[in-house]
Amino acid sequence: MALTHQKLPPSFPFTPNRYLNPSHLKPYFLFRYTKPRLFSLFAAPLPPSSPSSSPIFLPFLEEEEEEEEINDFDEEEEEEELEDDPKDPLVRFFKSRTSTQDTQREGRLTLQKNRRSSWHLAADIEFKDESETGFEVEHLVEEENGLISSVGSDGIVGEIMKIAKNLPQNLTLGEVLGGFEGRVSEKECVEVLGLMGEQGLFMACLYLFEWMGLQEPSLVTPRACSVLFPILGRARMGDKLMTLFVNLPPNKEFRDVHVYNAAISGLMCSKRYDDAWKVYESMEANNVFPDNVTCSIVITIMRKMGRTAKESWDFFERMNRKGVKWSQEVLGALVKSFCDEGLKSEALIIQTEMARKGVFSNAIVYNTLIDAFSKSNRVEEAEGLYAEMRLKGIKPTAASFNILMDAYSRRMQPDIVEKLLVEMQDSGLEPNVKSYTCLISGYAKKKMSDMAADAFLRMKKHGINPTSHSYTALIHAYSVSGWHEKAYMAFENMKKERLKPSIETYTALLDAFRRAGDTQTLTQIWKMMMEEKIEGTRITFNTLVDGFAKQGLYMEARDVISEFGKIGLHPTVMTYNMLMNAYARGGQHSKLPQLLKEMAALNLRPDSVTYSTMIYAYVRVRDFKRAFFYHKQMVKSGQVPDARSYEKLRSILDVKAARKNRKDKSAILGIINSKMGMVKAKKKGKKDEFWKTRKRHVRAFNSTSRSG
Repeated sequence: MALTHQKLPPSFPFTPNRYLNPSHLKPYFLFRYTKPRLFSLFAAPLPPSSPSSSPIFLPFLEEEEEEEEINDFDEEEEEEELEDDPKDPLVRFFKSRTSTQDTQREGRLTLQKNRRSSWHLAADIEFKDESETGFEVEHLVEEENGLISSVGSDGIVGEIMKIAKNLPQNLTLGEVLGGFEGRVSEKECVEVLGLMGEQGLFMACLYLFEWMGLQEPSLVTPRACSVLFPILGRARMGDKLMTLFVNLPPNKEFRDVHVYNAAISGLMCSKRYDDAWKVYESMEANNVFPDNVTCSIVITIMRKMGRTAKESWDFFERMNRKGVKWSQEVLGALVKSFCDEGLKSEALIIQTEMARKGVFSNAIVYNTLIDAFSKSNRVEEAEGLYAEMRLKGIKPTAASFNILMDAYSRRMQPDIVEKLLVEMQDSGLEPNVKSYTCLISGYAKKKMSDMAADAFLRMKKHGINPTSHSYTALIHAYSVSGWHEKAYMAFENMKKERLKPSIETYTALLDAFRRAGDTQTLTQIWKMMMEEKIEGTRITFNTLVDGFAKQGLYMEARDVISEFGKIGLHPTVMTYNMLMNAYARGGQHSKLPQLLKEMAALNLRPDSVTYSTMIYAYVRVRDFKRAFFYHKQMVKSGQVPDARSYEKLRSILDVKAARKNRKDKSAILGIINSKMGMVKAKKKGKKDEFWKTRKRHVRAFNSTSRSG
């Protein structure tokens, strides 16, 4: 089937919630489409009998297709054109679905022109942190099975739970349940499984399930499997889950969609994605009809397996042809797949058109979109989505505020994070440890270590226990301010609170002592990492190399390179740039050509920093010949630095070149004149016999003083 090729604008306008104006509400679907251009996506067309036979996957995901220019039209004309265009695949697809709910308040917020905002955006600064946007698919299965509500623990259920909690070490639960044979019903077994799963008695769940299967008649039911499989998934017992699933009775009652959903969900939680896909394939082979939970779980698994958003959309299209009902879970899984690939505008199209058909976004879908835009340095659009969520009556969650806090923290705007903390409390939500961690990180980026420490103390004062991420942010704040001793004290306090330092924590601590030039403590921290078997990252590697090399400990720096090479972290161009800088500052400029040869042996191409470091090193020792040579090599290889840095470098070289050219010009002219006979030969006369004792350039005041 043919699809129209279209292009979306690079961004869509939004208004932050503090500057809303009802007169600026615009129609919801404001995307521009070009004149249709057809191309084939599939070799063979799909059967026309399907209610949605055209492959509706968004054509702008095709990598080989060139994008067209967008014409400017009025927004009202665009909306009418889209609604009347029968060839548009998205509109045709969504029109084929009947509305399940009358949509109201379909409006997308737009930014005012020349808008003045008090939330000034700073430069883009990256800060690695975790986001809270994902769907918890196992909760979908539990809700589907009715396991969220609390169950009682009286009677036989309470007796079995008491035995399970106080079970001797040399006995299993099945061995001590002999007195309950014939007394326990299927429903009570399911309740016991759910309670033991909540309390972390995973092995007891397995032995109870085994005991249930040995009873006559068997107490194993599809309901029990639906309860047990997610529990085993959370316990990372995917192998046990797969064994139980394969050995299920071949009865028709076990070929239930809830059993398959529970198995797929549990295997996904155990990160056994291939096994989860096999269970889904067996589900299709046994003609078990999937539901919306199946669709959302499988799309999530496809994303975690590394499948593209195009493949996820194809799967969704196939589920739609089978008649699977749309839901918020399916919408959330699709939006997450598209956002993870950076296809944010396409995710908005899906969200918009599903809302037209009655499937509205919840807070989790909005959190996913807000997180995607904030991580792409488009915070204004993220703010607009937040405002739209509030306008539609969807209450923001703690994750919504934390995502915005993280965005402004990376932009070095801790004052905005403080305002968000106040707004979060006004909304009836209590800031959590992630909220304060974002605030500490924001102050660390601004090198305001005292404010970062104050935020850390405020967090503890409110009864919030810090995590390893909180301590890492605090250590980083001390590091950039040169307070290496306080950084080490924070590290010691972290260990006293029995928090395991992460590799990011160790890297921040190493950076503190690298800046201080304390190589002895640097070595101790590195040995501590090796004793605890914590493998460093590329940043850890470069931090150690730079710390040793800048203090003239070149052998130790080489040892670091050797040790990290054993775990597969080989030196990069940045590593050699740091070594060259250290050698040059230490007066070891003669070693630079050797380092350049080592880079060539490792197939590392020198960059502009490499050449600039070498040029400045030779200019510093007045070896202009080599400086000009490496400048020529830099220009030939095309590794010229940015305009400002290159202008500074050229100004230095031009001064030296002008002086050198004057000397060269004088020498060349002398050679030419002598060869052309234009230079008069000096007469060689007999030397004066008193030439050794003769005084030259006798000053006048000397002669006058003698005569006087």
